[in-house]
Amino acid sequence: MTFAAALGFVGVGLWAWLRDWSRRTTYGALFLWWAAVVLGTRQRGEAGADMLRFWLAFGLITALALGYGEAVRAIRRRKLPPAAPPAPGSFSEVELQRYARHILLREIGGPGQKRLKSARVLVVGAGGLGSPALMYLAAAGVGTIGVIDADQVEGSNLQRQIIHSDARIGMPKVFSAELAMKALNPFITVRPYRRKLDETNALALVAEHDLVLDGTDDFDTRYLVNRACVAAGVPLVSGAITQWEGQVSLFHPAGGAPCYACVFPVKPADGLVPACAVAGVAAPLPGVIGSMMAMEAVKHLTGAGQTLSGRLMIHDALFAETRVIGVKPRPDCPVCGSGIDRAAP
Repeated sequence: MTFAAALGFVGVGLWAWLRDWSRRTTYGALFLWWAAVVLGTRQRGEAGADMLRFWLAFGLITALALGYGEAVRAIRRRKLPPAAPPAPGSFSEVELQRYARHILLREIGGPGQKRLKSARVLVVGAGGLGSPALMYLAAAGVGTIGVIDADQVEGSNLQRQIIHSDARIGMPKVFSAELAMKALNPFITVRPYRRKLDETNALALVAEHDLVLDGTDDFDTRYLVNRACVAAGVPLVSGAITQWEGQVSLFHPAGGAPCYACVFPVKPADGLVPACAVAGVAAPLPGVIGSMMAMEAVKHLTGAGQTLSGRLMIHDALFAETRVIGVKPRPDCPVCGSGIDRAAP
């Protein structure tokens, strides 16, 4: 009887451990088992007297041992100082684990990851190109990410704008993007700007950031973003897509590269380069080009590898061909050429 009861006591404790019960719940289950054994032993009268004394002593010793363990844990909790927040530019243990694959890369390492954490990047447009770019910037650990867009999520967006979801149809895109980015990485700061980028706010907004990614689908906004970046001396990663083809480049006249207007001095005639809503676009294409934009951003911010500064990459998804061509500044460019007033976008 004593052996069977002891075996049952151990079994209850093992079951509680396997079920991942709390200590309080486990103690309660063990006490109920012990109490049931004691009551059963008492009912046996004189025949169970020795067994009763054993179980009473066993219960007392077990209670003292468990109580001692709880007292030690309480003392340790009181002695441990509260965890201090990481110093600016440093990483918590959770962040170190999150960014371990970056830190292992020789070209990024700890210093590069710190530069990402301290960087401020503005993404213009939370659509097809902005969606993957924003997600990968957040995943990479860019510390502050601004996103400007005046539109709301629509059902037709979801074929390619992967940062949004069906449940968020009707929500402003910048807030939908913020939810997705913070869910992916709670250690970043997201600044949503629910407005249209225009002549009144472009320069001030761009000047607050270290890098701009332009994923818009209209030429007027692209030229506006370029003028603001040139005026503020901020590098610009610009991407564009249509149907099966996309292109990416890093424009930075202050660093010796051309600006967007150097390469594309004249806006195409209406209808010559139709928007995705008119011409259509393959769903994965924005993911390919938007991810390349994020990659250029990571390389530029960390100093890794060779960026597309002074080069234009053109990707043809239909025939799986990619080519890179060199591009140069134009001295007579009305935006970044010498002698041009850059005080306003």
